[in-house]
Amino acid sequence: MKKLLIFTAFLSFSLLSFSQNRTLPKVDLKTLDNNTFNTSDFDNDGKPIVISFWATWCKPCIKELNNIAEVYEDWQDETGVKVIAISIDDARNMSKVKPKVNALLWDYEVYCDPNGELKRAMGVGSVPHTFLLNENKEIVYQHTGYKDGDEFDLFKKIEALSK
Repeated sequence: MKKLLIFTAFLSFSLLSFSQNRTLPKVDLKTLDNNTFNTSDFDNDGKPIVISFWATWCKPCIKELNNIAEVYEDWQDETGVKVIAISIDDARNMSKVKPKVNALLWDYEVYCDPNGELKRAMGVGSVPHTFLLNENKEIVYQHTGYKDGDEFDLFKKIEALSK
């Protein structure tokens, strides 16, 4: 019985440690011009970074990123946050990403994960899936799905990191 309790305590501690402050995995992505870019080169001078996984066919993803785009300049002025949008469209649909981004006039850095390597490494099961990283590129918050107003909850988390 004692061994079972020790094992359970160790397992709980390990899972808790793993789920908090995970760092951003180092994975190669594609730019909109089909160049290779590694996630280790993501930088925002020690300020928060939001990573949003999306797809051209995902209406909630587009709605979330459009709603953030409306307030993005204010967010940047107040907190210095950078939003990075990662398309999970596969290699066949990757050509649709750049025209979509240009049509939506997003002012984000946008990358493609056509093989789903970053998606798997970060445990993304469905989109939209949004992560907030602190100054050490540690994941401090994440949420899946989108409903109107979620961007305000995200901004509260960003503000808390910026103080």
